[in-house]
Amino acid sequence: MTRVYLIGGVIALAFIIYAVIDCALAYRDRVRALPKPLWILLILVLPIIGAILWFTLGKERRRSIPQSNAKSAPDDDPAFLRRLAEEAEREERIRQLEEQLNQLDDDQPDRKRPDRPDAKD
Repeated sequence: MTRVYLIGGVIALAFIIYAVIDCALAYRDRVRALPKPLWILLILVLPIIGAILWFTLGKERRRSIPQSNAKSAPDDDPAFLRRLAEEAEREERIRQLEEQLNQLDDDQPDRKRPDRPDAKD
């Protein structure tokens, strides 16, 4: 039975130490109900009960990030996908225009072109 008390005491001591450290390192804006020094005193004066109260009443839970401000992966962002589609359309349009220019150049072989060595003067 002594072993059970010893193990229980070690677990309780670890829980109290964890609660004191967590309280001491918590940001002021996340501490509720009492100031941090009073919470630390409460945890030390009422060891188990104070630690339980700290985790249930004293420490504010992390706020969830609203979906509008949440960062999403680029492939989930509609604006990014729209930009990609516009860029693909521009590149396709440029490719088509280059093909048309090449076809026009091929259709008129008699024109003088300075970049062609076989151009007639």
